[in-house]
Amino acid sequence: MKTKLICKNKKAYFDYEIIRTYIAGIMLTGTEIKSIRLGKCSLVDTFCYIKNNDVIIKNSYVAEYQNKGYVTHEERRDRKLLLTKAEINKLRNEVETPGYTIIPLKLFINEKGLCKLEIGLTKGKKQYDKRETLKQKDAKREMDRFIKNF
Repeated sequence: MKTKLICKNKKAYFDYEIIRTYIAGIMLTGTEIKSIRLGKCSLVDTFCYIKNNDVIIKNSYVAEYQNKGYVTHEERRDRKLLLTKAEINKLRNEVETPGYTIIPLKLFINEKGLCKLEIGLTKGKKQYDKRETLKQKDAKREMDRFIKNF
């Protein structure tokens, strides 16, 4: 079984410069994992913070499972991320620096069938950096178009 990408935070790649990435597990309930496997989730406007030696993901959306019974989950709730103590301490030290934050990048199912989240230590881009990213993207698209027609 290969890794299956469920959702990606495209805006994070545009708005932030990714310094370092980490792979973390997520504490989920039964109906949440079923809904995620169906692709009913979103990472838009989500962020992570550290509280009591735990990394928490805030404002992530996981839709209610359509075949639920009497047990269900909240769509937008705080979920704990599973990282080692060394990784949490390293993140805590880096986030204390002004301008740095932790943003979720990708949600995927790994080879073992477990739900994993790729988080990134990021620094916000300035407006001119965003314009430079758009210029590079347009130039690459133009080169690909030229090569294809040639």
